[in-house]
Order: sequence, then C-alpha cells, then structure tokens
Amino acid sequence: MTTAQHLAAIDLLRGRAFPAQRGRSEFGDSGPGYHLAELRTPADGLDAAERTEGRSREPYEAECEALVGALSSRWGEGQWFALWSVFIGTICGEAIPQPWGELSHRVEDLHLWRVEGHWIAVGVSRSEGEDEHRLIAVVTDVDPP
Repeated sequence: MTTAQHLAAIDLLRGRAFPAQRGRSEFGDSGPGYHLAELRTPADGLDAAERTEGRSREPYEAECEALVGALSSRWGEGQWFALWSVFIGTICGEAIPQPWGELSHRVEDLHLWRVEGHWIAVGVSRSEGEDEHRLIAVVTDVDPP
C-alpha cells in the first residue's frame, strides 16, 4: 500500500461504525469502540527473499513516518504516546480497555491524534519470534489510559 492508500483506509475506518462484538474486517480486528488495522504486513506483495529481509524494522518505520507526515499535514502534529506503562499494567492484571491493552503487547509507542471524537494512532509493531513487524493504525473512541 502507498501512503495515499493508508490514508484512504484510515478515512474508511473513521467513517465506519464500531461493531458490538470483536471480529475481523478486511484491515484487521474491530471491536466495541475501535478498529485496529494492519496497513502493511510482511506478506504484502513481497517474495520469499524480501519477506526474510522484511524482518528489518526500517522499511516499516519509513512508511510509518511518511504516514505520520501526511496525517500531521491534515490535523497538526500528533502526540507521541508510549505504551510501556500500559503493557506493565496488563501484566499486573489491571483492567486496560481495548484496544489499548492489545496494542501495548504489539507496539512500543504510537503517534496519536484526536480528531472529531476519535483517536487515530499509527505505529510499528515489535518483531518477536515468528511475528514480524507490521504497520498498525487504530481508530477508536476509547480514551488512552
């Protein structure tokens, strides 16, 4: 996907109602109060050699920065939001609302905007074991913890 396609996906999710129960969409997972999209995954148009090389975080970070630039042009500079304390809270058994609890297990930090009653966030997931990096976007009406 290109930055323009990422923006279109985020706009589509911003206009889409949140489901009553968690489920899958063409972009990823959705649930009460949120849509969580995987905008770029290792398999997106890559051959086997490129997927192996795709374990590198740099291409995902570059794509994320381009998306952050485009979103900042629209809505102003976003906030940087670290999820470390949220992650620790989930491990300690705190009740963390979704999508923030799930995000804290996948992403270390996000760029975050508040737009027309929604939070829009983008970031790059960690790579652990077989789980490779992904460019993640979230649209939610649930306030960050």
